[in-house]
Amino acid sequence: QVQLVESGGGLVQPGGSLRLSCAASGSMFSIYGMGWYRQAPGKQRELVAVITRGGSTNYAASVKGRFTISRDNAKNTVYLQMNSLKPDDTAVYYCKADGVRKDYWGQGTQVTVSS
Repeated sequence: QVQLVESGGGLVQPGGSLRLSCAASGSMFSIYGMGWYRQAPGKQRELVAVITRGGSTNYAASVKGRFTISRDNAKNTVYLQMNSLKPDDTAVYYCKADGVRKDYWGQGTQVTVSS
């Protein structure tokens, strides 16, 4: 089993920045990739950014150039640095771990971009 705990969400003005953290614990040997997803009210959950154990990354077109995903393997933590935030970025952000046998999700953290 793998447990994921997100932190770092909050209220920020347009143009501002936030950094989300996802601390993982448990059977990390089975995890080959981690990522961030988000779900806005009335919309489907969507991929934001993913990173492999080796450090390869992929981003949604809507966040490319503004968001940066990174990971600290020693701390089993994944980060999402979000800059130039827009109201459209408002959503619950979820951390996901891709496992060999199953995937794991965190509980989510709210990000609200509003003036």
